[in-house]
Amino acid sequence: MIVTIVAAVAENQAIGKDNDLIWNLPDDMAFFKEKTRGKPVIMGRKNYESIPEKYRPLPGRENIVITRKKDYTAPGCKVVNSIEQAIEHCRNKEEICVIGGGEIYKLALEKDLIDRMYITEIHTAFDADAFFPEFDKSDWDEEILGEHGIDAKHAYSFTFKIYRRNKK
Repeated sequence: MIVTIVAAVAENQAIGKDNDLIWNLPDDMAFFKEKTRGKPVIMGRKNYESIPEKYRPLPGRENIVITRKKDYTAPGCKVVNSIEQAIEHCRNKEEICVIGGGEIYKLALEKDLIDRMYITEIHTAFDADAFFPEFDKSDWDEEILGEHGIDAKHAYSFTFKIYRRNKK
C-alpha cells in the first residue's frame, strides 16, 4: 500500500485561512481530482467541513474523516479517531491519499506514514492560519511534473511536483 499526500502549498507553507482555500486555481483542482479519483481520501474533520456541502463526500472516492469527537457523523463517509485507524481501514487498497488539513499532514509526516507526496507549489506567499509542515527535503527525491504560468483563469504561477521518499 502506498500512502500519498496531495496538497497545494504556497511559498510560505500556507495552505488555508478561515477553514477555506486561499486561491482558485482550476488546473490545480483538476490535478487534485486526477491524483485522488478512485482512491480512498483521508482528511481531518475541519478539512471535511470546509468542503462545500454539495461536494461532500468527494465523489468517486471513499472519504475517511479523522476526528477526536467520538459521536461525530459525516454522511457517506467513514469516521475514525486516528490516522492509524484510517490507514488500517484502507489496508487492502493499492494507494490512499492524505488530503489535509495541516494537522493531518503534520501527523502523517511525523509518524513516518508517507511514501510519496504530490505537491503543487504556488509561487506566492499568502496570509494564512493553516500551514503545510516543514519536512527534510533530503529524505525525498523531488521531480517536477509540470509548470503553470499566470493566465486568465490562474492569478498565480505554480509547479506540480512529486516527492518520493528515499529513506524509510
